[in-house]
Amino acid sequence: MKIAVLSDIHANPLALSAVLGDIEEFNPDKVFILGDLILGGYNPNKTCQVVFDLKDKYKDNFSIIQGNTDKMIAFCTKELIDKTKEVFPCMGYSLEEDIKITDKKYIDYVKNLPEKLFLELNGLKVELVHGSPRNQSENIYPDLSDEEVTSMVESSNADLILCAHTHIPCGYSLNNNKTVVNAGSVGRPLTKDKKSCYLRLAIDKNSKFYIEHRLVKYDNNLASRHILSRGFKYCEDLARMYVEQ
Repeated sequence: MKIAVLSDIHANPLALSAVLGDIEEFNPDKVFILGDLILGGYNPNKTCQVVFDLKDKYKDNFSIIQGNTDKMIAFCTKELIDKTKEVFPCMGYSLEEDIKITDKKYIDYVKNLPEKLFLELNGLKVELVHGSPRNQSENIYPDLSDEEVTSMVESSNADLILCAHTHIPCGYSLNNNKTVVNAGSVGRPLTKDKKSCYLRLAIDKNSKFYIEHRLVKYDNNLASRHILSRGFKYCEDLARMYVEQ
């Protein structure tokens, strides 16, 4: 069984298109998306339509959960916008603008997504989360200790925990026999090379699994220019994330 695992697309159809081209070569049996479709990019509607097309293509072999920024879009209030502007200005202003331009059907879609999913695949217990099993916004970074990660995932009964949220790929093989893998980001990678990242996961009939972080080059400079063209306040700070570490 072959599975492509994507996350943190963030309204970047340019990056998503490049990744889907690479996925086509992989020819997976299933596709998983770990959230964050809309906020903080340049074209939320086109991005969501591509995701809907994937859902139609893979049908029961497609699984998706809600990310923290999906939740922000879905349950947006003026208070949330103002608070986000104070903490992270470019994302706050992006949120304010994305609410105006995103089709309601897509907002309703992410609003009703589950925060996590538990699946059994060829006998392997797999949990899909955005941040961690205990918190949708918790960061599993590559420089944590095994003890820190163990505490984050102790509530999960899964053998394999697939997460994202940080936009930085990493993985942990823990002493409690759990494996934790961060899928990185398709739409706004925070790694030095700025390549899109997704996971290729293979699970054999004996529940053994094999994982590859797949890096895909796309025109991140063009994506940055698309962000700048939106013209909202502090958009230049957001655009800079696409081209600088």
